[in-house]
Amino acid sequence: MSSEQQSSRQQPLWHKPEGTEVPKLKLYNSLTRKKEEFVPLQGRHVLWYSCGPTVYDASHMGHARSYITFDILRRVMTDYFNYEVLYAMNITDIDDKIIKRARRNHLLSEYTTEDHSLSEVVEHVTESLQSFKVKVQSETDEDKKAMLQNIVFKVDEALKQAKGDQQDPNITKNHLISVAHDPLSAWLDSKYGSEVRDHSIFAALTRHWENEFHRDMEALNVLPPDVLMRVSEVVPEVVEFVQKIINAGFGYESNGSVYFDVVKFSMDPNHSYAKLVPEAVGDLQALAEGEGELSISAERLQEKRSKNDFVLWKASKPGEPAWDSPWGQGRPGWHIECSVMAHEALGEKADIHTGGMDLKFPHHDNEIAQAEACFGCDQWMNYFLHAGYLTIEGCKMSKSLKNFVTIKEALQRYTSRQLRLAFLLHPWSATLDYSDQTMVEALHAEKLYNEFFLTVKDLFRRTPAGVDSYCKFQQREKELNARYMETKTAIHEALCNSIDTPQVLHLMRELVGACNVYMAGSGQAVNVRLLQTIAQYLTRLFRVFGVVPSDQTIGFPLEEEQGSGSKEEVVMPYVMALADFREHVRKVALETKTTPLLKSCDQLRDETLVELGVRLEDKDGMTTVKLVGKEAMLREREREKQLKGEELRLKEEQKRKLDEARLQRAAIPPQEMFRSQTDKYSAFDEQGLPTHDASGQMLSDKQQKKLQKLWQAQEKKFQESLARPMSKPE
Repeated sequence: MSSEQQSSRQQPLWHKPEGTEVPKLKLYNSLTRKKEEFVPLQGRHVLWYSCGPTVYDASHMGHARSYITFDILRRVMTDYFNYEVLYAMNITDIDDKIIKRARRNHLLSEYTTEDHSLSEVVEHVTESLQSFKVKVQSETDEDKKAMLQNIVFKVDEALKQAKGDQQDPNITKNHLISVAHDPLSAWLDSKYGSEVRDHSIFAALTRHWENEFHRDMEALNVLPPDVLMRVSEVVPEVVEFVQKIINAGFGYESNGSVYFDVVKFSMDPNHSYAKLVPEAVGDLQALAEGEGELSISAERLQEKRSKNDFVLWKASKPGEPAWDSPWGQGRPGWHIECSVMAHEALGEKADIHTGGMDLKFPHHDNEIAQAEACFGCDQWMNYFLHAGYLTIEGCKMSKSLKNFVTIKEALQRYTSRQLRLAFLLHPWSATLDYSDQTMVEALHAEKLYNEFFLTVKDLFRRTPAGVDSYCKFQQREKELNARYMETKTAIHEALCNSIDTPQVLHLMRELVGACNVYMAGSGQAVNVRLLQTIAQYLTRLFRVFGVVPSDQTIGFPLEEEQGSGSKEEVVMPYVMALADFREHVRKVALETKTTPLLKSCDQLRDETLVELGVRLEDKDGMTTVKLVGKEAMLREREREKQLKGEELRLKEEQKRKLDEARLQRAAIPPQEMFRSQTDKYSAFDEQGLPTHDASGQMLSDKQQKKLQKLWQAQEKKFQESLARPMSKPE
């Protein structure tokens, strides 16, 4: 073979494809107030710290807003973008609110078990109420003031009942103590709070509410943190951290407490104070809230060099938990807790810090200042992500407005899946209004996706196995597949765009719509494999968002099988056999016009199978079988019943208004019916009939005859109204 022939058989040059630009993940960063490309410190490893709860009361929907939001973000980062995330969270179990609540609960519990007479309890409640009324008058928050005034009213009423009641004095006494819980416990705290020294009293309260918090998070399907830290477990580390800040020249001791020198830190050329909300510097009310109710006395304020300084270590007063330190017995300040625990869990620098929008200033700004002062760095955390506020029906959530919703209360009305869908439908960094309308949108979304999944599963069950399950791609399949590919690309772009879940769910909904149009296409055969692939992709997204369990292949699990094996795989062969038999009987009954058999088929569909959680849908000459679940179907039936009831009520209301309007018109004397229409007529005869139009022109005979007929009709209605018996006032 010649060299020329050999050279002609060499591989030709290969050209590298140009491809298209791949979007990169960007996150809305509160440090810059814009979307920034996400770049971890160490390859694909992400160090993430999230502010946890202060555990002294039940978790509410405001907590759900933060923790469901961060759970969604965390799942997307790990399960979609494949980052290796170390997620740390704290539990604040040392705090002014905790101290007050624990002391008061303890003192009131002791008081209740003591042998006080009814007259003594009346005396104590009366005295406590006087002090409480002074507090009410000084309250500036109108919502809170209204709530406190309501307490005063109830206690006053209970006192009147106790003074005049002749029933069992123990019943009256216990009722009075219960109603007067707030003023009486505050009064007891003012007298005996300084004597409460047992740490276990405070620990019992926090352990109880921490356990309740974890139960609520589990019920909401929020993943537990990789690292959980409690303030009470890191007090020595807090002392060491504070000492480093003092050594760096940014902290000072005053009367047993230690404060952060904001002025000195701000003047340092290597540092900047209030990176998140610089415009809030000098907001003394926000600073006071951050210091805690037990730490804002005039005496404590005088200990500061500047009114903008904040406490790192609080000298404990009698009745407060205390630990040893170089500055005397004390306890950590609120802001220092997170700086220390983030350091202990993640090191001197980390990638992401999350928290609620309300924590930006002063809490997170003070966290940043403390850490950067301690470590001598200028950027402690690279990305701050803040979950948006939550409102209730457009209003701030408040016990005084009676719109305070705990997580347990929300879960009595809706499933965790429905709540999570509601959150996914709204931007994670924007305000979310928890309202009936918000939840209606979530329920509609759930139904849309669920119906699609159930339909695809029914089609797949009816498709032959093996090679017969594959069909040729016709034009309709090519178009649907192209739509599927476009949607996947758009969804990836949306997730890269600061994890834009509302846009993702919109795109998913559009894809489901395209599939529904495809399936309804003029009775043509459908490619079940393609539909199954799309359904699996959508389910995978719901797995990523935490809407369905990690082992779910297609669709939503039945409520009855949450946490257990799939009932669907076990029962569906039997359900399908029953449905096929019913379909055969139904066809024979239709052909032979056997009414009793048709009624039996309908009864099986509408009653028997509903109680078993199975829905049969008869359409286009075939029956679709959907295993929905008993609870879901009964809820669905109840909602339909409520909607029909509401429609009927609205119709009756509309009819009542029309009847009232008709009766009101009938009650107008015919002599007066035209006189008010001065925009049309300017002159009238003795019967009230118009003779001239508004411009003064005489009406034609034809016009007058028409008006005469209207007048006569009104005369008849008017006489009938006079003869009608008057309705009694309600």
